[in-house]
Amino acid sequence: MKNNLVITAMIVKETKVGIMRVGNVNYISLTDIARQANSENPSGVIRNWMSNKNSFDYYSLWEK
Repeated sequence: MKNNLVITAMIVKETKVGIMRVGNVNYISLTDIARQANSENPSGVIRNWMSNKNSFDYYSLWEK
């Protein structure tokens, strides 16, 4: 598994955003993106995203 793991980052609007690649799938750090909106408490931004009605619709589709 470790051979298939690549960790890198990119700069988006002067904010470093972590990216982890596992196999052929990229995962982007939502916490790093949320820090752009609220550097002191990015978890609040993520909570708002997750409680949004559109997010719930997406979770429902994901589960199917």
